[in-house]
Amino acid sequence: MKHDFKKIEPKWQKKWDEAGIFQAVDNDERPKFYGLVEFPYPSGAGMHVGHIKAYSSLEVISRKRRMEGYNVLFPIGFDAFGLPTENYAIKTGVHPRKITDDNIARFSNQLKKVGFSFDWSRVVDTTDEDYYKWTQWIFLKMFEKGLVFRDTALVNYCPSCKVVLSNEDSQGGKCDICHSDIVQKSKSVWFLRITEYADKLLNGLDTVDYLPNIKQQQVNWIGKSEGAFVDFSLADKDESFRIYTTRPDTLFGVTFMVIAPEHPMIDKYADEIANMDAIKAYREECAKKTEFERTQLVKEKTGVCIDGLNAVHPLTGKKIPIYIADYVMMGYGTGAIMAVPAHDDRDYEFARKFGIDIVPVIEGGDITEAAYAGDGKMINSDFLNGLTNKKDSIARMVKELEKLGVGEAGVQYKMKDWAFNRQRYWGEPIPIVHCPDCGVVPVPYEELPLRLPKVDNFEPGQEGESPLAGIESFVNCTCPKCKGAAKRETDTMPQWAGSSWYFLRYIDPHNQEALADPEKLKYWMPVDWYNGGMEHVTRHMIYSRFWHHFLYDMGMVNTEEPYAKRTAQGLILGPDGDKMSKSKGNVVDPLDVVEEFGADVLRTYVLFMGDYGAATPWSDSSVKGCKRFLERVAGLCEIASGEGATPELETAFHKTIKKVSNDLEEMKFNTAIAALMGLLNDIYAKGQITKDELIIYIKLLCPIAPHVCEEIWESLGGTGFLSMAKWPVYDEAKTMDSTVEVGVQVNGKLRSVVALPANCDKEEAFAIAVKDEKIVPLLEGKTIVKEIYVPNKIVNLVIK
Repeated sequence: MKHDFKKIEPKWQKKWDEAGIFQAVDNDERPKFYGLVEFPYPSGAGMHVGHIKAYSSLEVISRKRRMEGYNVLFPIGFDAFGLPTENYAIKTGVHPRKITDDNIARFSNQLKKVGFSFDWSRVVDTTDEDYYKWTQWIFLKMFEKGLVFRDTALVNYCPSCKVVLSNEDSQGGKCDICHSDIVQKSKSVWFLRITEYADKLLNGLDTVDYLPNIKQQQVNWIGKSEGAFVDFSLADKDESFRIYTTRPDTLFGVTFMVIAPEHPMIDKYADEIANMDAIKAYREECAKKTEFERTQLVKEKTGVCIDGLNAVHPLTGKKIPIYIADYVMMGYGTGAIMAVPAHDDRDYEFARKFGIDIVPVIEGGDITEAAYAGDGKMINSDFLNGLTNKKDSIARMVKELEKLGVGEAGVQYKMKDWAFNRQRYWGEPIPIVHCPDCGVVPVPYEELPLRLPKVDNFEPGQEGESPLAGIESFVNCTCPKCKGAAKRETDTMPQWAGSSWYFLRYIDPHNQEALADPEKLKYWMPVDWYNGGMEHVTRHMIYSRFWHHFLYDMGMVNTEEPYAKRTAQGLILGPDGDKMSKSKGNVVDPLDVVEEFGADVLRTYVLFMGDYGAATPWSDSSVKGCKRFLERVAGLCEIASGEGATPELETAFHKTIKKVSNDLEEMKFNTAIAALMGLLNDIYAKGQITKDELIIYIKLLCPIAPHVCEEIWESLGGTGFLSMAKWPVYDEAKTMDSTVEVGVQVNGKLRSVVALPANCDKEEAFAIAVKDEKIVPLLEGKTIVKEIYVPNKIVNLVIK
């Protein structure tokens, strides 16, 4: 059979679609498998090879599960709100709705051309009103439970784009979009209290099967630490401020305090601060820096001592200078820290620069050269002196602080509450009304979805306010509570909102009465296997796990954790070994490969190119190698005849079934394909294969290269679809070789290799070994004094 992919692939894609064989069945009697891939952002550029690799793992697993008798849910959708679409709309004047619809159509067509076995009847689009109605519904449920609040916070703002940017989008103090300098502005921000779920998010990691590095990244992101809160009073004032420390045992080593430049205490006592001009100038300097720039460890230390404010040490009563410095942020901890320069690198550098005392309280190290961060005996610490165990020292200090009423044990998290709004048009409207009499009032559930108004101008306001703020017909409304005049919230939700629960909507995408039917949720959840990029294992996964934990607490879902298993793929690099980018001209268009070589070749190569979890460069020559492999597979039709098993190939077949079955489950796709290539070589070396064996072969290859396998199946008279045929099983006994090659040693030196029956006894092994043509001359005139035999490994003759 000729591998005519241009004819074969559209044919089978049409047949699969018309028969609906990849549509999942709700509440079926078969065991279920829910495989999830991260739904794409439908950009105008369309699909890239990274999408192919990201989806191929669970594409293969889902196809294998169907052949194993599972009811498989393998859905796809589109995460379509966001800034790129809006920026394109501003530039071209085309409405984001049309841009999104066009991009989704392009993406869908491309995905279908590759032959992915998605259930296209369950497609979700986060920008669809029937979808974001339930995003808004979940938000209001969180609002009801006190998990939504509004506060002022410093944000990264681009005056040119007139938009608030994340830290990731403003690295180095430059806008990632237009490269203008960003500034930090104080803005009113909606937050979700994700920190209230910090412990649940940490504890949940003990119940799931995530790759170790994925778990660790989430642990680090949440950043739980145990320590103490300590209250420092202001000298000559009836006021104190609180700090948090993980090392309260070093309290006697505090020689200065540092507070955030934005700390409200500065404004409160501005009239008493002698160097307020210097502080104002420093504040302006800090406003130009991103959070990343301010908190990075390796940078020159800057700050200003506040002339007029001093702290009082809670244990010694000694006055301590207070500085402002950019590395302390109001959003982290309490916005103030105690500095122990003898035992902290950053405090040490700061103290050396500003000539502040350095007092060691832990014995060890030379503090004239650097801070000492190790353990040791406590010194210069009053009641702690002599203690050598850190836990004992901390416990003793906390007890003393609590006894004096100036501190207490506490826990802090690196993770901050989730800033949950954007000043843009293309996002979910936040369903909140601001009433002059009633305050913040939620939109009634029966009025959802709160729809985006139709507009022609998507430009943000001069001060970065949302484009919605200028639409009076949207803004002006009636308070749901008192029926008086009120104003709508004009900020929209971040793109993370829609992706925080999309896996639930796949289960019941057309439900108008609920986000999903409870019985369907019980059947399908949790997601059995979720694959995606490493760049999304912190924010997206933590955000979506938070939403799911909340819905579980509300009784809306049946599992605490949404994802039972999470894996990740590596990048596909350009042929030059660099990350693909248009500027480097090393981007590979997957549709070009499909056009020239076919979808099966693309699928096979992407899985064969290397370790699935590692970054691997693209190789055109290897693509051609996969093309030749599939052409040889198609050629098996010419030599296939008869039924049953070919004796010389039986062991090889059972070995391959075992290896491919196991390797696919372990995401060792490259070695599974290599095993199939090896078996193909064995078949051609033998020059024959039965039709039954060819069916086994194409079943093993089908999840990887389904189109050509379906065509071979049809040519052999197979009924129905090969994609739904039974997965091959192996006989363990038949995976063992009937003969093995064993080395023959004479006096410990390898002299020959003989073929022995597998697991033969010692007598038979030595009977064959002594008759070997290379061994016979060595034994002439000699006496065998000892025989050593390791079954299936070595025969050793000791002679003299």
